[in-house]
Amino acid sequence: MNWLVKTFSSSIGKKQVQAVTGLLFCLFVAVHLMGNLTIYAGKESFLSYVDHLHSFEALVTVAEFGLIFFAVLHIGMGLYLFLENRRARPVAYAVDKSAGGRTIGSRTAPYTGALILVFVIFHLIRFRFVDKMTINDFTILSNTFAEFGFWTLFYIAGVIVVAVHVSHGFWSGFQTLGLNHPKYMPVLERVGIIFSLIIGIGFASIPVFLFVSL
Repeated sequence: MNWLVKTFSSSIGKKQVQAVTGLLFCLFVAVHLMGNLTIYAGKESFLSYVDHLHSFEALVTVAEFGLIFFAVLHIGMGLYLFLENRRARPVAYAVDKSAGGRTIGSRTAPYTGALILVFVIFHLIRFRFVDKMTINDFTILSNTFAEFGFWTLFYIAGVIVVAVHVSHGFWSGFQTLGLNHPKYMPVLERVGIIFSLIIGIGFASIPVFLFVSL
């Protein structure tokens, strides 16, 4: 148990917890996107994917509770480290440090993280916590994105925020876990950018596709 206490009591331990949970979040988002993209194959293919997914109801429930647990850890560690950093440096630097390797993703990470939390809550209310005895997932999506209104704009804005957050979180997670060798980091940074673009464009394309095709 000493290693657990040490992990949660030290700054590096908290950063490592945040890195692991962040990378798990990246994995979940990638898998979630692959499933959602079946909508391009048509209504039946998408509903077949949803039915197949929910045929493993017990595993899905375990995965959902796991995601909640990891989300609490990730948000909690991130908030603690953000406040700890603010206490250590209450006055902001007068010079912009972006030239030193900081990116939009890194500079805005605490704020995009908070926006993602809001986005996820509304996303769950709209798509997950609904009575699916009388309506299926495809109909929910169709009704949501049939018009280029609030929900479409909100969803696209939300996934853009996710992409910005992931653009930093992907490579910084590996860096925190010790893969910060000069040989690997430039590659991981480029992979992180490509990954974030795939996530952003992939998810944002779904409401646009439904709006155009319906």
